[in-house]
Amino acid sequence: MKSTKIVTSFLTQNGKYLILKRSNKVRSMKDLWAGISGIIEGSEDPLYRAKKEIQEETSITENQITLIHAASQMRTDSPQYENHEWLIFPFLFSVKDPKIKLNWENSEYQWVSPSELVKFQTVPSLEKVLASLL
Repeated sequence: MKSTKIVTSFLTQNGKYLILKRSNKVRSMKDLWAGISGIIEGSEDPLYRAKKEIQEETSITENQITLIHAASQMRTDSPQYENHEWLIFPFLFSVKDPKIKLNWENSEYQWVSPSELVKFQTVPSLEKVLASLL
């Protein structure tokens, strides 16, 4: 089975968590809601990749966020690819008064409570990933 290592990060402020709607221009999981995510390249440090993805996807810099929690790696199947699994490295960061500017990878964003996630069409296991951080 093929595996892809990815980071999935959440930003939090005032008891809400940032989720992003993946655009229809990305290769996988089009138009689904997700955390801030990206593929870990080679032997890259997951925390480094998480911070890089946050800046790329939201324009929020490393000095605007504080790591709250890094959860254990999780596995989930990829519904779009046979014999493929995602190895997810979850991170939770606090942020104050962010000015979010999305790049092409995402089309919308929302601040939600964990219980509101069920109202959104999300990437696989998003609720479990967030729950692992709380």
